[in-house]
Amino acid sequence: MFMRWSLVAVLLGLLSGAGWAQEGGIPQDSEEAEDPSSPADPVSNSQWVNLLRMEATSLTLLPGNGVGGDEGFVQLEPKVVVARRGTFHLNLGAPVRLRLWGGGAGGGFVRKEDWDTLSDWGQVVRILTVGGDAPNSLWMGTLESYTLLSGHLVRRYNNRGNPDYHPAGAVVTGTLGPVYAEAFASDVLGARLAGAEVELDLQYVLFGRPLHSSRYMVSLSAVHDWGKAGGASEPMTLAHLDGTAIVLKSGSQDGGFELHLLGGWGGRPGEGGAWGAVAGLGVESVSPTMDLRARLEGRMQRGGFRQGAFGPDYELARFQVAGPSALPLAHASFPDGYSAYGEVILSWDEERLGVLARRHFRLTLGAEAFTWGRVDMDGRLEVQLFHRDFTVAVAGLAVGMGELGARYLVSGEARWRFLGGKLYAVGQGGTVLYPEAEGTLRPGAFAAVGVGVDNVR
Repeated sequence: MFMRWSLVAVLLGLLSGAGWAQEGGIPQDSEEAEDPSSPADPVSNSQWVNLLRMEATSLTLLPGNGVGGDEGFVQLEPKVVVARRGTFHLNLGAPVRLRLWGGGAGGGFVRKEDWDTLSDWGQVVRILTVGGDAPNSLWMGTLESYTLLSGHLVRRYNNRGNPDYHPAGAVVTGTLGPVYAEAFASDVLGARLAGAEVELDLQYVLFGRPLHSSRYMVSLSAVHDWGKAGGASEPMTLAHLDGTAIVLKSGSQDGGFELHLLGGWGGRPGEGGAWGAVAGLGVESVSPTMDLRARLEGRMQRGGFRQGAFGPDYELARFQVAGPSALPLAHASFPDGYSAYGEVILSWDEERLGVLARRHFRLTLGAEAFTWGRVDMDGRLEVQLFHRDFTVAVAGLAVGMGELGARYLVSGEARWRFLGGKLYAVGQGGTVLYPEAEGTLRPGAFAAVGVGVDNVR
């Protein structure tokens, strides 16, 4: 019965997608990636382009503790993209999971956990950008591995870390003279995480507009979590003061190299003794085919404060931290100590770097080792092969390694285009953690396989 319904759904998806496909759509080298830094890249600055897609997969959700049994769905995921380079990009679409089996007496035809709060309706907006990469811009959609400027409060944050919470976040940037600011909200439809960072160009202030801006910067950031969406949790506020200096800069029109020195101090306003300090260096090396960004920092933590608290594990840690305490992040103690943090983001393309969806190799990896024995790590690796017809990606998160209650999550995806590229097969799988009403985390797993059609090629 399952295979019969899966085949029917796949055929319906193909027929629907084939009906939507049009000639003259977005070319392959401008297919957007699901990331705030990669808007669509149409061929012409004045050309409006579109992408239409329908993807159908058979999806199985498996509980790790054996409670409730597994659940099976047909997942239909339409996507509509309208874009104009440098000015506007709108990507609409969301997965709709139609139940085949499981779920008990309360399980509806459509999986209710995907649409049972106002915030969940934010997932319909996959990407909205106004202003492109300009200093004054608006971006809205999924915050995946999002970092707020200096990154000492919000670093590599994922607002979809809770698999039953699907908000749309927003990022706004702007500049005025020597001041550059970035503000964000993790959920535009709910009272959750929000913050901002303001940078001041010291060279501009002291000596007027410089030939090369942003060489000596001081910044102040603050982030607050109201904890009233995506499941209730305790409010928390953090603030940080940072300074950055570019001590070595070289390059040409096609690329360049920079060496940064950085330092900062932060804490939890209203809580004495909760503070931390950081010092380190970073490098950026850019060429037509490679983009390398790396950072190495030494950190000190006191009174429960830690840098990067709003990180890749935050949407789970705010209910239950990794480690032996099993408490929410707002109440869990964090030992005084020191740590070393490193991050590498490497993109490479044999031809020429374009948007994130057009890179033969992309690696993003962050790791932090603490003097008291704990190690946290997260990363993602994506590779494109066979004339970009085959893409494979793997991702992992490990928090609290070296102590009891460590948390591990893994996932992977493969996509293969065939029949001229308009059709593709997709396979996905991985592990997840579902926050429960009492604040615990229920382990689970997912697996999906299906096909899709679009007008990319």
